[in-house]
Amino acid sequence: MDTTVPHPARRYSYWLGGKDHFAADRESGDAIAARFPAVVALARANRAFLGRSVRFLAESGVRQFLDLGTGLPAPDNTHEVAQRVAPEARVVYVDNDPIVMVHARALLQGDPRGKTAYLEADVRDPDAILTHPSLLETLDLTQPVGVLLVTTLHFVHDDEQVAAIVRRLLDAVPSGSYLVITHGTMDFSTAEGVAAYEKMFAAGGTDVRARPKSTVEQYFAGLEIVAPGIVPVGDWRPDATTDSPVSADLQIYGVVGRKP
Repeated sequence: MDTTVPHPARRYSYWLGGKDHFAADRESGDAIAARFPAVVALARANRAFLGRSVRFLAESGVRQFLDLGTGLPAPDNTHEVAQRVAPEARVVYVDNDPIVMVHARALLQGDPRGKTAYLEADVRDPDAILTHPSLLETLDLTQPVGVLLVTTLHFVHDDEQVAAIVRRLLDAVPSGSYLVITHGTMDFSTAEGVAAYEKMFAAGGTDVRARPKSTVEQYFAGLEIVAPGIVPVGDWRPDATTDSPVSADLQIYGVVGRKP
């Protein structure tokens, strides 16, 4: 683990007001926020979307969740939300950062009527995840699974690789499963904002590969997209406490789809 190199999970924790980050993560977070001031509010809106979407899946009968790109523990983790609805819910958390897994194993202890497991693995190798003994001991892949890719895919920069990851994961789960994705986009930005983002991305100032709605929609080919469709995360089934941040430069799409 190189703490001199910023990591998305630790930077995200910084934006959420967490404590698990280093100077490089804070510097990276501050640099991005200086150019895109809405990013902190968007990170928090994205976290709230995770809670609403997991609750929706649990209320729809899903009892198994595969959370890829878990990030560091924060209030309303996936198993906490799911097990409020169904104490028997089972969750597998996956992340490629050792510090995330250390914290997850220590802190993410769920209802004993359910089960949680933790895999240190990379989403770019879905076969290793899907065949891991801990996953197979925790989830029954013949029964519906909620596959969660919440602010994960935009860290994989190759479009074809992302599409292949999603296809492999969906092929592994049965009818009645759900796919949940959030993804950064520049669709709402001005031309100046797009130019600034592309310059920052090319210089390595951000590791997020923003994608348009048309590309995100392709990941849901063959699925039934749940209303209200592909929308900014704050606009996906908001509740009384939901804040929908407005940004002229940056947004995060949220979308849920069901495998028929």
